[in-house]
Amino acid sequence: MLQTLRNAFKIKELRSKILFTLAMLAVIRLGSTIPAPGINRAAFDQWFNSLIAGSDFGGIMNMFTGGSFENFSVLALNISPYITSSIIIQLLTIAIPKLEEMQRDGEDGRKKLTQWTRIVTVVLAIVEATAMSVGFYRQGILVAQDWRYCVTIVAALTCGSAFLMWIGERITENGIGNGISVVLAYNIIARMPSDIGNLFDQFIAGKPIARAVVAAVIIIAIIIGMIILVILLNNAERKIPVQYSQKIQGRKLVGGASSEIPLKVNTAGVMPIIFGMSLFQFPSVITQLFNINTSGTWGEILKYLSQSNWCVPSQIKYTLGMLLYIGLLVFFAYFYTSITFNPLEIADNMKRQGGFIPGIRPGKPTSDYLNGILNYIIFIGAIGLIIVGVLPFVFNGVFGASVSFGGTSLIIVVSVIIETLRAVESQMTVRNYKGFLED
Repeated sequence: MLQTLRNAFKIKELRSKILFTLAMLAVIRLGSTIPAPGINRAAFDQWFNSLIAGSDFGGIMNMFTGGSFENFSVLALNISPYITSSIIIQLLTIAIPKLEEMQRDGEDGRKKLTQWTRIVTVVLAIVEATAMSVGFYRQGILVAQDWRYCVTIVAALTCGSAFLMWIGERITENGIGNGISVVLAYNIIARMPSDIGNLFDQFIAGKPIARAVVAAVIIIAIIIGMIILVILLNNAERKIPVQYSQKIQGRKLVGGASSEIPLKVNTAGVMPIIFGMSLFQFPSVITQLFNINTSGTWGEILKYLSQSNWCVPSQIKYTLGMLLYIGLLVFFAYFYTSITFNPLEIADNMKRQGGFIPGIRPGKPTSDYLNGILNYIIFIGAIGLIIVGVLPFVFNGVFGASVSFGGTSLIIVVSVIIETLRAVESQMTVRNYKGFLED
């Protein structure tokens, strides 16, 4: 990895792209320190501390926003509206035929979908900012009980989210990798030093030397083991051989080539975890923003949904919520793959092009074969996701080791780093190929 970066810096064009990406990330870091107007800082800190104690929403928002939410800066919403918007548009392309046609129209169709994604992002940012400002107004967190402060907060947060969307697109065009993914990974990485510091204070600082060394070794081993597992899960794939039949074109015999269909074990990526986590967090978000009474049955339900209560020996009954979470991970792993990978369409395309899987007849038998293989590897991928996604809850519940770089964040960071390095290597390969032609 380091050798790839060193080689990239030797190339002027790549060096400019990398420096541009770093400059944009520095702008994001600066924006994260600019406070949003109209907020009573002391009242907000008190509310945020109660939010952290009462639910997992604050910690998750901090993870995805790089601490911007805790500071309640103008970038407090960060790129969360854009991610949600992208998911919505992606799901709608399956449900609405017109959007599906748009997706297949090539570059023009993709541009239209991108424009719709931007519009939905702004709408979602306005809705989220309005919900926050109204909640703060009701709880007395504003500088004064004046609706004009609500308008100011909505404008500031919406502009901040739109600005980050613009930065992400600029990184994609002029920098390295997918801009939105890079921004998200950077936000997560920005929180890691403070989390590592918390682990050091909790398990190492002030402890006897032998105990501190053992704790340090265990923490490092767990982190490295999780990273290795995520890399294996991200790169594992099943390759299906495809053979193309020979045919006569003019006086020549063409075809007969062979290729492969790579089926990733973790086809759905991190989406099942994001979907499952979003469903579990939604009741807590509504409760906290609108200050709903949490006594009685509703409060008990929230305890089952709160990830901070899972695997805690003194209240083991709440771990039943984790079993529901695991069920959601498996469901969304199959659901998301089903809407992004169509075996019937692939089988039809192969048949039209004269391709077939050795030993499998073209058409429906090929589709059924791909379905069977896909269901098998999705289950393996779901098991891997469960291990990566649930282990942090176990350590948090049993040992009280609460950190933001859990399964979700590790999958995102590792995936983005791998894809970014591949983008760098691809551009280096293209440049070397062009140089060879020029010589």
